[in-house]
Amino acid sequence: MSDEETEDLTPTVDPENHTRRPYEVVHRTEYLYEEDVTTSFGRAMLAPRETPQQHIVDHEVQIDPEPAVLSEHVDHFGNRSYYYEVSTNHTTLTVTKRSHLEIEWPAPDMDHLDQWTVAEAAALIRAGGAPDAKGAGPGDDAEQGPTIDLVEATQYRLPSTLVDVTGEVEEYAATILPPDRPFGSALVALYSRIYRDFAYAKGTTSVKTTLPELLEQREGVCQDFAHLAVGCLRAVGIPGRYVSGYIETTPPPGKLKLAGSDASHAWVSAMAPDGQWVDLDPTNNHFADSRYVVTGWGRDFRDVSPLKGVIYTEGKGSKLKVEVDVIRQDRPDPRVTPSPADPAPPAMPPTPAPDPPAPS
Repeated sequence: MSDEETEDLTPTVDPENHTRRPYEVVHRTEYLYEEDVTTSFGRAMLAPRETPQQHIVDHEVQIDPEPAVLSEHVDHFGNRSYYYEVSTNHTTLTVTKRSHLEIEWPAPDMDHLDQWTVAEAAALIRAGGAPDAKGAGPGDDAEQGPTIDLVEATQYRLPSTLVDVTGEVEEYAATILPPDRPFGSALVALYSRIYRDFAYAKGTTSVKTTLPELLEQREGVCQDFAHLAVGCLRAVGIPGRYVSGYIETTPPPGKLKLAGSDASHAWVSAMAPDGQWVDLDPTNNHFADSRYVVTGWGRDFRDVSPLKGVIYTEGKGSKLKVEVDVIRQDRPDPRVTPSPADPAPPAMPPTPAPDPPAPS
């Protein structure tokens, strides 16, 4: 009997995780340099996105030392970022973002998603959308029904720098996303198979790890699993985009939530034939829900790196410290300040911390 015949593709949905929630997100990155830095140039992609599931109440980014230049930019994908120039000598650079948001992700409508097979979904998307699709979608027309932005769909179907759809990726995708599998069930199969087939292991991969290498070693972090899921979707003609953000974490039973112990996270979004995007998390084995905070999306990690830049210094070394807190505002604050002797890892697998700016 095949995996397709025996696999349970019913998603696990907790209604509590699809309720409206207020959050505060604080992301603090500190660079410590061996010698004086005369100038730092950088880009911080830390602003959250306004989406149907996510409303921004307020947001700010603070940089210390105070930058001589600070400007805001919206990129091709609609992500907001800040360009900064610090022109005073410094041995420490701190970038802090603080956001207040209201989050509510609906539970996936499996009946709606399963009205198409994988092959039908890919064909309809290539043709510009599903005129007979149930429900509303972007570009609704009273007579023709939902339509799809073909430019947007195409850019997320093509290979990208970190998501090369090789023969190995196509072979792996074919076992998960056969043409006749219902579309919604195929998305469940995608996140659950990657969750089952790969071990979470920090330090085993880098941004340079290719998908064939990942498929060979069978271990990595959320960035790798998101790239693989995107590659599988693109391999069968479904637009897939890489999503960067945060997830509220819960400490293991009997443990306290330590301040700064949350982390960045990455997952994937798949386009449906009605133009809607469906977010799924292969690292944690479920669809996205109201614990997820979106910062940005793109073709792969290179489009949404939280921080990157260049520094001018005679020094060779630097240290990086990252602290993230994702805290619900409708409950008592669960955090305690960690002691130096008792650091605790994040409760859920994070995205790797951003690389320090390159010296020049």
